Amino acid sequence: MNIFNKLLKSIKKTVRYIKQNVHSIDKSEEIQKVLNAHINKSKQLLQEQNKG
Repeated sequence: MNIFNKLLKSIKKTVRYIKQNVHSIDKSEEIQKVLNAHINKSKQLLQEQNKG
């Protein structure tokens, strides 16, 4: 089974949006920064929870 099929519906929608509607490097980089920031924050919170 493809990993894409295992993702949450909201993540699938985000990926589809990026594939269909992002046509510039600048927009792609903006989205990447936002996603990376949220992913890193989530990872940090999970690491803190696992320590405690």
